[in-house]
Amino acid sequence: MSAQQLHFRFEHQKDDQVTIFYREKAVTILNGARAIKFLNRVSGVDTDGQQLEMAKVTGNFKRGNERSSKRRGI
Repeated sequence: MSAQQLHFRFEHQKDDQVTIFYREKAVTILNGARAIKFLNRVSGVDTDGQQLEMAKVTGNFKRGNERSSKRRGI
């Protein structure tokens, strides 16, 4: 994935707070156990894997059914 395609990034503060950014806007803040779980999941994962984890945490990813619902007129 090239640097231009990276939409998500995260910052880890020293108080175990993680802020996830999407296109340079803060979209999710994780605290406590949720932040630690996220950090464990992205540590040692490649860039594509990190992007996927951040998309899952924020709920900002396509599920594959967007086009079919548009075709049906829903």
